[in-house]
Amino acid sequence: MLKTRVTELFGIRYPIVGGCMMHISGPEFVAAISNAGALGVLASAMYTDRESFREAIRKTRALTDQPFAVNLSLHPAIRPIDNHVYVDVILEEGVSIVETSGHRPPEDLYARLKGGGVKVMHKCVSVRHAQTAQRLGADAVTVFGYEGGGHIGELGLTTMVLVPLAADALSVPVLAAGGIADGRGLAAALALGAEGVVVGTRLLLTQECPIHPAVKEALVAATELETRPILHTLQNTMRAWDNAAARRVAELEARGASLPEILAVVGGHMTRRMFETGETDVGVMACSQAVGLVREVRPVAEVIQEMVAQAREVLLRLAAD
Repeated sequence: MLKTRVTELFGIRYPIVGGCMMHISGPEFVAAISNAGALGVLASAMYTDRESFREAIRKTRALTDQPFAVNLSLHPAIRPIDNHVYVDVILEEGVSIVETSGHRPPEDLYARLKGGGVKVMHKCVSVRHAQTAQRLGADAVTVFGYEGGGHIGELGLTTMVLVPLAADALSVPVLAAGGIADGRGLAAALALGAEGVVVGTRLLLTQECPIHPAVKEALVAATELETRPILHTLQNTMRAWDNAAARRVAELEARGASLPEILAVVGGHMTRRMFETGETDVGVMACSQAVGLVREVRPVAEVIQEMVAQAREVLLRLAAD
């Protein structure tokens, strides 16, 4: 029942992709997701040179014999990223799946990946951008709704609207992202025309996720009301957990603060510090409204299995009515 073009395309058991998260999606976490039957996605931007990136790919491969992907970020970054360096390593190491996310994929980048036999998926926030990715050669497209955690764009379009629009407009498989944290969300996405989902915030609250237990405890206690969009003034809107750091960014934007003032709060070094020390108010972290659906920290495999079982139950119930 849950076999789709996405499971066939990527060779995975379940139509679930683990959302790529900066400072989090390293080899151990990615392998745990892939070993659970979903598709783990390694964050290339965590690695500052080709050899450390190569080492991360090899370590991931040593930890799982299941498919995994690499994310190439096309979002604006404080540290300039030459994705062609990452592509060199991807092709040399035989990585078979790549996710791009953010701005329009460069044609030469896609040409290199496709020429190397790599399956490519692109994550975006509008049907128009999804159509462009398909035209450039994407094998699948993820549409990311405004309720999701991370870079949600400037359009304010929700998953409920984006998914059927994209499914109608595209010939390649569509994955749904934004606000999906359990099997009901997976079943709903499939009903809307998606052939898979991308899950991020729910996987933050797993035993294998490499963030401090104090951060996980705070997120378990959070409700669906405790996120906020920030960085709109930089045209790089992201939905973040509504902690003191996110509120500080909102205050800075409201008074027209300079870019350096804002970056001092949202810089990755502050987020890493929060993840490492458990100081829950020092950094900004992406977080979906779906955080309100999560009430316990569990192993990745249990989360994936429960999501699949619940989705099957929902779909069988609906089919019987």
